Amino acid sequence: MTTLAYESGINLFDTSEVYNCGSNISVFLPMHVFNCRRSSLVITTKIFWGGKYVHIFLSSIASLDRLQLEYVDVVFANRPDPYTPIEETVRAMTYVINRGMALYWGTSRWNSMEIMEAYSVARQFNQIPPICEQAEYHMFQREKVEVQLPQLYHKIGIGAMTWSPLACGIISGKYRSGIPPSTRASLKGYEWIKEKIMSEEGHREQLKLQELETLAQRLQCTLPQLAIAWCLRNDKVNSVLLGASRPAQLVENIRAIQVSVHTGSKCN
Repeated sequence: MTTLAYESGINLFDTSEVYNCGSNISVFLPMHVFNCRRSSLVITTKIFWGGKYVHIFLSSIASLDRLQLEYVDVVFANRPDPYTPIEETVRAMTYVINRGMALYWGTSRWNSMEIMEAYSVARQFNQIPPICEQAEYHMFQREKVEVQLPQLYHKIGIGAMTWSPLACGIISGKYRSGIPPSTRASLKGYEWIKEKIMSEEGHREQLKLQELETLAQRLQCTLPQLAIAWCLRNDKVNSVLLGASRPAQLVENIRAIQVSVHTGSKCN
């Protein structure tokens, strides 16, 4: 999967201390297979709740050890810690960067006020501010990326790295007739997805998908490709993170790039 992504031109790999039960070594297969330079890849990791350590510095050391890297390009604070002052988080991230363990730091699932406070604290105490926010973004979740983050971009230069372009698989259309076995919504621990699908809002989204399917057919692409291309067409989005469980699924998702390039207008 990683080799396929790299051969297709993808060079950003997003990891976390909880992904694959804390093991992310396979992410770096391309460097060994193609003998590519580390500088040709953008590697990110997220820290908050899944590691052995609760301190940002120690968690960063543990992440680098698992990844077998000297540094990551961006380390994300995955959610604000309600029990830690934002100033402490900013100082810890600055320390990690100054030690050469990361080039930049960012936020994930932070609201606009929290991001702005982190920026203000960094400027006040001569620390390093965050450079981007990882935010959920898809056709059914738009406000943060389209309304809130652009304001922060114009004020302080915050970028947007978005995730879940298929809304946890909902926009793929596979839940139209219920919850198929072996899908994410059928697994233990993901009951919240099932509840979302079966809710009144979920039923309204399924009706919207029927209209989107018609549009996808007109554009000669699949529904997932349309959804990903729609995210890519937003010029305020710097990167769209994909998640795939099979090579064929990844190939289909990557073809969304051509859909995005060849469609002349955005799908509003």
